Amino acid sequence: MMMQNLDLVCFSHLRWNFVFQRPQHLLTRFAKNNRVFYIEEPVFTDQQSFCQVTSPEKNMIIVVPHLTKHLNEKEKLTITKELLVKFFQEQAINNYIFWYYSPMFLSISEDFSPELIVFDCMDELSAFKFAPAELIQNEALLLEKADLVFTGGHSLYEAKKHRHESIYPFPSSIDKEHFQQARTITVDHPDQDTIPHPRFGFYGVIDERMDIDLIGKVAELNPGWHFVMIGPVVKIDHDSLPKFPNIHYLGSKSYQELPSYLSGWDIALIPFALNESTRFISPTKTPEYLAAGKPVISSSIKDVVHPYGVNRLVHIADTPEDFIRAAEIELNTTDKSSWLSRVDEFLKEISWDNTWKEMMRHINEKLSDKAQVKKNSKLNLKENIYV
Repeated sequence: MMMQNLDLVCFSHLRWNFVFQRPQHLLTRFAKNNRVFYIEEPVFTDQQSFCQVTSPEKNMIIVVPHLTKHLNEKEKLTITKELLVKFFQEQAINNYIFWYYSPMFLSISEDFSPELIVFDCMDELSAFKFAPAELIQNEALLLEKADLVFTGGHSLYEAKKHRHESIYPFPSSIDKEHFQQARTITVDHPDQDTIPHPRFGFYGVIDERMDIDLIGKVAELNPGWHFVMIGPVVKIDHDSLPKFPNIHYLGSKSYQELPSYLSGWDIALIPFALNESTRFISPTKTPEYLAAGKPVISSSIKDVVHPYGVNRLVHIADTPEDFIRAAEIELNTTDKSSWLSRVDEFLKEISWDNTWKEMMRHINEKLSDKAQVKKNSKLNLKENIYV
């Protein structure tokens, strides 16, 4: 059985409508040929438990269990399983693969029989703030069950490659055409058209991974530089963010809007703190910024340093002094054509389409291997019967 004959059931800790990132890039491509069911974490209600089902586009079905408040843990598990069994029956989900972004869904999915189990380990979730204590144990169980493991970057692959025999690195990729629009957009986005230049921009989730002290210090030392910060603030106190007149928090924006913001920036930023939660990250925004034609200043995140830093495609700066030095170099460089040519050459073969195709190759090979094992098992059984 090949992938085109199967549904894909994804279990994710990320809300589909939160931030458009790796799951959305990959699963929308799967949905071109397969039904995709995206199972989110439950929300709690005063009503009787039910599954909320929406379909933002063809073949993409978002499923959110709504559980009655005040259930104990055993009741939550039992009812969620019952809801999923009923949903599988209603949707005639009979032949399918399971695709996990979080191992915390193992308990509700253990009674099903997928043709294949894929763990797309995009982050080291156990290092994130408020991570469940049992996450490490659940990940170990998922690694035992999984037929295939993909990692969100090379450093995460190096950390986990000894734990599975079929594990492959798939670092952050890019929708080049989307972000290259920023090179030709000439009208500034209304949200930022009154913000003076030079502008330093960031988009993404603003959480414990952000080096807010670095941004605050650079902004304080350079009141004429303006910082545009786009994205939701989660897991940290809003009051902890640096508040200077030249730091502008614009909130969440849609994926479609990002090129119009990028086009008005002078330099793009990846100002992550160096801590356990960023040890293995591979920021998707790195190639996106570059495709937009924007110089980049990043902290020394391992998967940014290699390959982007060592190829002199981005500046690496962990201190205010290094940041300011890199910024001044870029602000005083008028001819970026040589750098941009090297960027385009580097990004030439990088795309979410290529990532998806390579993942599909591994999936189909594994499905073929499993089908052959099953066939051989049946042949051996027949031989034993007639011996």
